[in-house]
This record gives sequence, C-alpha cells and structure tokens, in this order.
Amino acid sequence: MFRTALRQCARRSAFPTPTAVASRASRHYASSTSSFQWEDPLQAKSLLTDEELAISDMAERYCQEQLQPRVLQAYRDENYDRAILSEMGELGLLGPTIKGYGCAGVSTVAGGLITKAVEQVDSGYRSSMSVQSSLVMGPISDFGTPEQKEKYLPQLAQGNMVGCFGLTEPNHGSDPGSMETVAKPHPTKSGYYSISGAKTWITNSPIADLLVVWAKLDGKIRGFLIERKDCPAGTLETPALKNKNGLRASITGMIQLDNCPVPKANMFPEVIGLKGPFTCLNSARYGIAMGVMGALEDCIDRARTYALERIQFKGNPLAKYQLIQKKLADAVTDASYGTLAAIQVGRLKDDGKSTPEMISLIKRQNCDRALHHSRVLQEIFGGNAVSDEYHIGRHVANLFVTQTYEGQSDIHALILGRAITGIQAFA
Repeated sequence: MFRTALRQCARRSAFPTPTAVASRASRHYASSTSSFQWEDPLQAKSLLTDEELAISDMAERYCQEQLQPRVLQAYRDENYDRAILSEMGELGLLGPTIKGYGCAGVSTVAGGLITKAVEQVDSGYRSSMSVQSSLVMGPISDFGTPEQKEKYLPQLAQGNMVGCFGLTEPNHGSDPGSMETVAKPHPTKSGYYSISGAKTWITNSPIADLLVVWAKLDGKIRGFLIERKDCPAGTLETPALKNKNGLRASITGMIQLDNCPVPKANMFPEVIGLKGPFTCLNSARYGIAMGVMGALEDCIDRARTYALERIQFKGNPLAKYQLIQKKLADAVTDASYGTLAAIQVGRLKDDGKSTPEMISLIKRQNCDRALHHSRVLQEIFGGNAVSDEYHIGRHVANLFVTQTYEGQSDIHALILGRAITGIQAFA
C-alpha cells in the first residue's frame, strides 16, 4: 500500500519512486566509497533497504517543500496549522509502523526516518506527529478492542481526527505512578465511568478530537479513550499553554476533567498499570532518538554554510579556522554515531530483541548530544544567532524540550543505572 501511495505522490508532486531512489542511492555509493561524505560519514544509508530509502526521500521532500517555508512564521506566531496532520495522513506518514487500518506497516527504522525528516525542519512538527502516531494510534493498536481499532485508527491515520495523550499532571511529571486523576463508576449513567483530574503539557490537546487519558480506577492505572464531541459542557476543557520558549510551532495545552462521562467500552480492556503508558512512551522515545539527529544535521548544515560564506580576518572564511572546524567535527561525529545507534535499535525492535533500556540509552544520548552541539554550533553565528532567520536558535530552544520530555535525561540515566547495578535509585 505504501509503495502505491509513494508512486501516486511521485505523479502528483514529483516525488521519486522507490526504484528511482534506490537506483540513485546505488550509483551514489558505488561512486563514492573511497571518499568521505560529511553528510553521511559512516554511510548509514547503505544499511537501509530500498523501501526505507524511498520513504526517507519522500518524507524529506515533503518536509522541505511544504513544512520548511511556513515554520518560521509559525514559530513566531506560536501557531500550529491543523492541516499538517491531514497532509501527513494523505502521504501515509501517520502511524506508519502499524499494520492494517489504513496504515503503511513499514519498519521501525522507516518510521524513525520519517521523524528524522520532520524534525530536520522543526521539533514541534515532529512532536505533534509523534503524539498522533506513537502515543494515540500506538496504544489503540496495542491495547484496543477490535471495535476501538476499527473506529479510530483509520480516521487517525488519515489525519481526519487529531489525538492527544494525557499522562503528565501538574504535580506529577517524572512520577506518573502517583497520578491523581481518577475514574469511578458514573453515579447516574449506567455503563459509564466518571473521570476527574488534570493533565498538563499535553501536545495537541487544544485541537484534539480524541484524548487518550490515563487514570486510576480502584487504585490501578487504566487507559481511556475520550471523544470530545461526546463530553457534556463543563466536563472537559483543554486550554492552550501559551508563551512557550520552545516547540512554538506545535500546540500544547492542558486536559481538565470534571466528572467527565466515558463509556466503559472506551476503556482499554486488559492493560493495567504503567505498562500501558510506558509501552507507548518507548515507541515515541525511539522516534525522538532518531528525530533529534535530523535537527542536529540541520544545525550542522547551516553552521557549515555560514562558516564557508562568512568572511573575517584578512578575507578568510570562518571555516578556515581551527576552532570552527573542531566544532563541526565534534557535531558530525555524534550525529553519525547517533544515527547508527538508532538504526541498530530499530532493527532489534523489529526482531523482538530490543529492551526498554536500549531505548533509554539512545533517547538520552542523542538528545543530550543534539542539544550540546546545537548550542556549540550556535556560537559560529556570533551575534547573528539571535536572529530567528538563521534558524539555529529555534533548534536550540526546541532541543532543550526534547531532552526534557518523555523522560528527562537524568531519569533515563537512573533507568540505565538500575539495569547496570540491579539497584533501584528512584526511591
């Protein structure tokens, strides 16, 4: 199905077909094996299948042609264009690793390459897409009933419905097990639960049609699907959180529930406890680990171009000087290592051999290094770095958020430390 969609895109928008992309990639590597390619120093693309190359190329073309021209104004205005999810849905970019229900069913690596292409433009755009794909479509695919899957997945895959994921609360960020949101049997509506509580820092919530909300029922964490259109007035509010320093091109808000009635048929029937939300988060964390490499690569490309074009000190380009070259060398090294690591974990995930600790390792490392190098590369621009037209400052602000959400780096360090020592450091 995905190959058909790609060919249709090729006819409509001059996207290359998988055969053309594979042929071009083959010629490229056949002719460049003895030369260093700074854009792909360790030839990570040689590890990709023909289909993965085609998907990556198609996603990059869409992102550069359709998203890049509007991101600067969107970031300035703190405005997210709802049409983006519909565009992504038309191309098959939403929930791409899910099989059936109108989804593409591609490899984990191919899904990661899509997030990488989107985050090369902006982390906020990737965040909105990741929530839709991994945190909303993911749990429905993994834990939903056949009826829930049939009802929601095709609409979400097309971008006809927007979803959000409600786990983090005002008083409980890194400690979701202490959540205060509760579900109880509805006092007046038979066959319904009543949910009350608050969630915060929720991507897509102000525009969401479908909300995945985690709440405690009889003291145990359960997942619920809440349709906005079915909520009586005053039981559901999703105010936007404005004046953000980062991810300004995505929309973020709260979820406020006050005895909101939810049909019992809208609860995930079997998954209990933190396994549910953490399974979703692991999928999203993988997308982040690959995605931030796209943001770092864009920083490298922009810093390199600036250093070559900026003339200083007796008519020399900045790129001539040792400090500039070291900054670029360090960043290119970590970008290439991080991409290879993400590809390896993606392969292991599809083979059923990955562990949550592997996801923690690449999420932590890639986010930390992307943030570090974007800040260092920003120095190459001097005072011009404060101008948003150079884009580097936007990436820096965004990458701070990616290092923080879905498990801040210190939390992932404790996850890894527990796996290394066998000792729990959280409590």
